[in-house]
Amino acid sequence: MYNAVHASRERRPLSGDALRRIGRFARPHRIRLAAFLTVSVVTSVTAVATPVLAGQVVDAMTRRAEPAVVVWLALLIAGIALAEAGFGVFSQWLSATLGESLILDLRTAVFDHVQRMPVAFFTRTRTGALVSRLNNDVLGAQRAFSNTLSGLASNLVTLALTLIAMVEISWQITALALVLLPMFVLPARRTGTRLAQLSREAAEHNTAMTTQMTERFSAPGATLVKLFGRPADESVAFATRAAKVRDIGVRTAMAQTAFVTSLTLVSALALALVYGLGGYLALHGRLEPGAVVSLALLLTRLYAPLTSLAGARVDVMSAIVSFQRVFEVLDLVPLLAERPNAQVVPDGPVSVELDGVRFGYPAADKVSLASLEEVAVLDSREGTEVLHDVSFRAESGQLVALVGSSGAGKSTVAQLLARLYDVDSGAVRLGGIDVRELSFDSLRATVGFVTQDGHLFHESIRSNLLLARPDAAEAELRDALRRARLADLVNSLPDGLDTVVGERGYRLSGGERQRLTIARMLLARPRVVILDEATAALDSTSEAAVQAALAEAMDGRTAIVIAHRLSTIRAADLILVVEDGRIVERGTHEALLARHGRYAELYRTQFSQSSPLAAVA
Repeated sequence: MYNAVHASRERRPLSGDALRRIGRFARPHRIRLAAFLTVSVVTSVTAVATPVLAGQVVDAMTRRAEPAVVVWLALLIAGIALAEAGFGVFSQWLSATLGESLILDLRTAVFDHVQRMPVAFFTRTRTGALVSRLNNDVLGAQRAFSNTLSGLASNLVTLALTLIAMVEISWQITALALVLLPMFVLPARRTGTRLAQLSREAAEHNTAMTTQMTERFSAPGATLVKLFGRPADESVAFATRAAKVRDIGVRTAMAQTAFVTSLTLVSALALALVYGLGGYLALHGRLEPGAVVSLALLLTRLYAPLTSLAGARVDVMSAIVSFQRVFEVLDLVPLLAERPNAQVVPDGPVSVELDGVRFGYPAADKVSLASLEEVAVLDSREGTEVLHDVSFRAESGQLVALVGSSGAGKSTVAQLLARLYDVDSGAVRLGGIDVRELSFDSLRATVGFVTQDGHLFHESIRSNLLLARPDAAEAELRDALRRARLADLVNSLPDGLDTVVGERGYRLSGGERQRLTIARMLLARPRVVILDEATAALDSTSEAAVQAALAEAMDGRTAIVIAHRLSTIRAADLILVVEDGRIVERGTHEALLARHGRYAELYRTQFSQSSPLAAVA
């Protein structure tokens, strides 16, 4: 959706700061850029020389000059043509290497910056819109260097040299030819503005179409569409978006065609003027026939750069739009930052502590962009506080369980422990050190996190495991799989560790996928383990296998477990009951049951229809 707020922001002129930022991206390639511009200028000089020599050939023939003169002129024209071809190839190589290097720099900058964004950014952003910035907009910005910049330089030189040559031959004819110049400028200004607007709209429509494809072509998205039997509706929605892309493409093509056609017509009229007036003067002996030929050929070299320069405004405006859309992402400030001289978690067992923690999820305008969410204006309201003065401590080696209703704040606690967000007040500590004082590397090496969905990449089992420890040996991979109760399955697969698991691991069952994420965590050897409802979505058989793997994962480590099934945490050293962002009860399983409070209510509700489990309790 194209919106007025986004459009007004993009219509702002390119500021000096933006130009400086563009310059910073170009600076590492300044030598190649200078060579590119130099070759473009040399090519422009050769382009003007050929028409002048062609006129001299005509004059030599009309004067009945020696054949050697014509031969030498022809050889000189041929030499210039060869040189022009060579310079053209070299210029294209420089253009390609310069453009692709710039694409690499821009994409890497955006990718690295996005990786530093908080989780809230990814929960709000359309994946397709973000991918579009890395593809379409980066390519648009690259064209500013590989096409527009060289075109400006070469066309300006060609225009200047052509005018000089034409004035030297006949300033009168040159002056009359330039009378039609305003007919170039006026349509160029109007068409440039129009095409820049169409370029912005096209970017928005392409992003919307890409987003739908990205979401619907993923395994979960495709499954969802099939389960609800809505492929026809999806097809209509996609066709609507694709039709908008088609319509904007047709409008852009017609605007460009009308622009080029009008300029070509003006060029043809000017050429007719040169032949008419020049021929008249030649017939009356006031101008050489070769001069008329040179003027006609030079005129084509005059209006061609004029046409390109008139269109350059369109290219510049489109490049500005692309740069602004790339800079828009780069200007988002990550909410989490590593402090200078960050500390590391001390060796040995690690305690976990929350001290008076208050937290609310950040407002949309702090973590996202309207154009990435397909909304007109981002919600600037501060997030509602979801944790209120939460305090607890897990000593090293202890198992602490968090239970409570859905939405009570349990997962939020886990995310704060892993520093996926920062607290609004209070502190989260590992080994007595505030997590905000720790380096990211030390924090990630200390804390292992297993989520409910057990996310895996569309890569091999080996690659998914090595994400935890890239330098792990084959034996260590096998040991982690054995401890996660997954070794027999992997050994039975045709490609073993090199078996590709599919997008998000969908080629594996839920229990197998979860055990693979546990194996990955075991390979990382964290000293603190966070399990966020790791068995909530599993059947009893899978849960038993995963529970055995989790026992391995928690052995000798400080563990924070968010439990959906209370039967899994009866042996916890401390159980915390979280409701409405507050700890309302704490104690052991037996003590909390004896208190007949919220925990006892949850337990009775969960096991009221399961007498065997209730008896065990």
